[in-house]
Amino acid sequence: MQACQTLRALRGVSQSPDPTVAANELASAIYQPDASLVVIYCSPNYDLRWLAEEIFRLFGSQNVIGCTTAGEITPGGYTFGGLTGVSLAGDGLSVATTRIPDLGSMTLRQGEALARSLIADIGDRGQTPSKETTFGHLLVDGMSRKEEMVAAALHLGLAGLPMVGGSAGDGTRFKETFLYHQGEFHQNCALFSLIQVPGPIEVFKCEHFVPSETKMVITEADPAQRIVREINGRSAAREYARSVGVSISGLNPMVYATHPVVMRAGGANYVRSIQKANPDESLTFFCAIEEGLVLSVGQPLSLVESLEDSFEVIRERMGTPQLVIGCDCVLRYLEIGQAGALNEVHKILKENNTIGFVSYGEQLNGVHLNQTFVGVAIGNVSG
Repeated sequence: MQACQTLRALRGVSQSPDPTVAANELASAIYQPDASLVVIYCSPNYDLRWLAEEIFRLFGSQNVIGCTTAGEITPGGYTFGGLTGVSLAGDGLSVATTRIPDLGSMTLRQGEALARSLIADIGDRGQTPSKETTFGHLLVDGMSRKEEMVAAALHLGLAGLPMVGGSAGDGTRFKETFLYHQGEFHQNCALFSLIQVPGPIEVFKCEHFVPSETKMVITEADPAQRIVREINGRSAAREYARSVGVSISGLNPMVYATHPVVMRAGGANYVRSIQKANPDESLTFFCAIEEGLVLSVGQPLSLVESLEDSFEVIRERMGTPQLVIGCDCVLRYLEIGQAGALNEVHKILKENNTIGFVSYGEQLNGVHLNQTFVGVAIGNVSG
């Protein structure tokens, strides 16, 4: 019975700046009349109201979700300014999706209950979710500053099922991000899907920074606003600049991309990235930072080699994936471009059938991450 189940995954891309042309080109590549899920990733430069109308006209009442990006991961590699996506269909596929509005009022209990309700929804269809074939997929407003709460709450209710996701982007403007659902683009919300496929899955992450000997203690912070005011008892921006060997006036996105900070917890490394330095010499991060944390300046490894190594592990376990849905941090994207490594990374992503977007943050299970590539690899059905 299992060998007869199938998954059809169609990927497509349009680089047209015209929303009507882009939507039609994407639909011509990925439309399936029996699709259970369509995921789109779009440049924030589009007229989003116009694009939403075209997507709804072309896909109708299908379960279509998506978000704005800081870059798109397409069948041909990275782009910026386009529209890409994937449709999933097949008799071995089951998907339950919900939109979580008003993230500011969400509680752990509500998130847990929501995840459990989607598990029950899949179960009501006569299927049993398992960590071998079922995963949660999360898209969240990248300017909400609520990713930690959302990821933790949903993962609590998933009862061991894996979850992967990303924070919507806005190029490098960091002003406003949008999520698409049911014919409209929305803000201050998250889209959560529980996806059961016939083939094996593996959720994974890849980062290329390890802790150095340069330590920093957070001595004053506002975690709710993701602002660090003091490091080692000094103004945060000035002390960070001193620690990485630049002047405070020299701080810029490339410095943050190549010198993130790393937290060590539970035997694992977690990258914590800086978004910007503020006029009062505080630092705004892409994630919540609490007082008392001991951080290290990140020491880089090879981004390309670490990415290839991660995919090699996946291929050893399941062969070449039928599909990888991935999210790659905007700071990694900047670093890849600065290092002239786009062609090498394009090759790796293309060879592993990757689709996704450049994000303002990444979620893996219950943790909100920075400067990380996260993904779910979906294998072919064996037997």
